[in-house]
Amino acid sequence: MAMATLTVSGLHKRFGVVEVLKGIDLEARTGEFIALVGPSGCGKSTLLAMIAGLESVSEGEIRIDGTLVNSVAPKDRDIAMVFQSYALYPTMTARQNMTFGMESRGVPKVEQDAAIKRVASLLQIEPLLNRKPGQLSGGQRQRVAMGRALVRDPKLFLFDEPLSNLDAKLRVDMRTEIKKLHQRVGKTTIYVTHDQIEAMTLASRIAVMHQGSIQQFDEPQAVYDRPANMFVAGFMGSPSMNFIPGELAKLDGRPTVTIMLADGETATLPLPNMPAPRPANGKVVLGVRPEHLFRYDSSLKAQKAGLAMLTAPVEVVEPTGAETHAVLKVGEQEIVGRFDPDGAPRLGELLPLGIDMAHVCLFDPGTQALIPQVAA
Repeated sequence: MAMATLTVSGLHKRFGVVEVLKGIDLEARTGEFIALVGPSGCGKSTLLAMIAGLESVSEGEIRIDGTLVNSVAPKDRDIAMVFQSYALYPTMTARQNMTFGMESRGVPKVEQDAAIKRVASLLQIEPLLNRKPGQLSGGQRQRVAMGRALVRDPKLFLFDEPLSNLDAKLRVDMRTEIKKLHQRVGKTTIYVTHDQIEAMTLASRIAVMHQGSIQQFDEPQAVYDRPANMFVAGFMGSPSMNFIPGELAKLDGRPTVTIMLADGETATLPLPNMPAPRPANGKVVLGVRPEHLFRYDSSLKAQKAGLAMLTAPVEVVEPTGAETHAVLKVGEQEIVGRFDPDGAPRLGELLPLGIDMAHVCLFDPGTQALIPQVAA
């Protein structure tokens, strides 16, 4: 079975004077599942089109298995692409859509039939093979489009937002199918999405893109727990990370961060780890994920080090079923917490709010970069 590595070095793409990609470096190891994630217009689909050979390279290199493919035609790159629109021929049956590429390459009929049988069984689409796209649901069409890519047994799979046309429940189901498919087939896969949950659940590593640059390229949990900057921190995670302006200080020789509350009052929160390097003016942005906020209970203090407590009025309560989100006011800031429905805050309540300081991030307000923390 064909497998491949992909290496992208110093890649730029310009349309006239507009630079869409600004020096992309990316590598995918054999069998790896890489997600390119970012907001609309960040350059992720352009990058995918360049890997596929559908867009020319302005500067830099694309290598598949170490071979430079900058000027290699798409059909000769041994890749298969699954598009957002499925791109199926409406007058052909599912089987004909899947065999069309093989026929045009002169693959013998016996091999075509074997490939169709293997892939139809893998994707559980045997009953659909004689139907035309108009007779298929969105999820079924997506499977046929994936089947058309799989019959080629390519070195590299490219997915361009393949689930964005499906409804919410079907997206979750198809996400699971793609994950299972990758586990079975093990092909090197590059997957473009603007949905950070999709990226987190599917990928072995995530490249977070913004304005034509990769902001961070790491394993999903590392991107979530230690985001490289405030853009990544705010983009990955739903609800987003909360950002609270603060100032570094010391109390009894231990590092703390002071934040403003209402009426000019302040709260001094302990930092379990020492910020290194320390910003010159001591000003920082405190990043707290919604799940690291909770209803404070004095019995928790004994169980867990690095807890801080302040009181915050509850402005909005949003039950979502499995958890309840609450919008809280801290000084001039609105922050969002995730709570267990049983102990969820009530609207208008002055909530004793606990913050798990062991999991907070500190950012430099000037550069917006993560400030590393070391054990004090």
